[in-house]
Amino acid sequence: MRILGTGSYLPQNKLSNEDLSKLVDTNDEWVVSRTGIKSRHLVKDENTSDLATKAAKAVLETTGVDVRDIQLVIVATSTPDVFIPGVAHQVLKNLHIPNAMAFDVNAACTGFIYALDVATSLMQTHAFKYGLIIGAEAFSKVIDWHDRNTCVLFGDGAGTVLLENHQEKNQIIYTSCTAIPDVDDVLKSGGIAVNNPFNRQKTDNFFLGMKGQEVFKFAVRVVCESVNKALVETGIDAQAVDYYVLHQANSRILDHVAKKLSVPSEKFYSTLEDTGNTSAASIPIVLDVMDRKQLLKKGMKIVLTGFGAGLTYGTILIEW
Repeated sequence: MRILGTGSYLPQNKLSNEDLSKLVDTNDEWVVSRTGIKSRHLVKDENTSDLATKAAKAVLETTGVDVRDIQLVIVATSTPDVFIPGVAHQVLKNLHIPNAMAFDVNAACTGFIYALDVATSLMQTHAFKYGLIIGAEAFSKVIDWHDRNTCVLFGDGAGTVLLENHQEKNQIIYTSCTAIPDVDDVLKSGGIAVNNPFNRQKTDNFFLGMKGQEVFKFAVRVVCESVNKALVETGIDAQAVDYYVLHQANSRILDHVAKKLSVPSEKFYSTLEDTGNTSAASIPIVLDVMDRKQLLKKGMKIVLTGFGAGLTYGTILIEW
């Protein structure tokens, strides 16, 4: 199994910290010092399926793989256009993929790691040749733009990898995904209330609610545990890893993890300054940016780690 190519797409519409200061009580210095974010991209005339489709188109154009050869499409998202059909099925339609196993995965910000793990198993089991693994989010749909604790963090975008079932080369060295109960609801977005002849609940709102300090502590703890577990089980030293690509949630989390792992911060590549937190799209976006900048060389060892609502987390170790 190998990653044949990467792709990403960010909406052209950008919202800077200065723009945000006109909507909510904040300023550039406050946001940057706490998050490392200067701007984020937001959808205007697009939705999650549009972002996913454009990211997928990018990798197909780069690799030259015909859509008729795609046998698996998995989209990691927690902000679909609609409940039915899934974003993956909309991608099938938009790209004119004639026949493929397709479904969505919702593991919040860890979604891409879950999707890549699942895809690896499915492609081996069914001998699929090519699979599109996409992380796509229009997270601006569930943000309260008057809540400065959350609205400064999130952005929209999509990233993808084209996975090839290569018999002679296995880039996926290690995978592990799990979740622990979020007993205190530290990260949650509302949904549709039950409304039937037997139960009429109060309508919920869709805004994301987050207890920042609890999320921070959870993220630093489980990322370090997950990465260390991967290194121990593979026998790879932390210093031998070329890059650590973490979910892009907050620069403070990246800095704390680097210190706890005693790894130079330069090995933690980040797109936070320009993209903000794009949830399930963040890791594949980073991979594509690094790939286009030719930072990823053959034989490099890269750790991919996600963490998010659920509370979910997981790590995949690949050799480029």
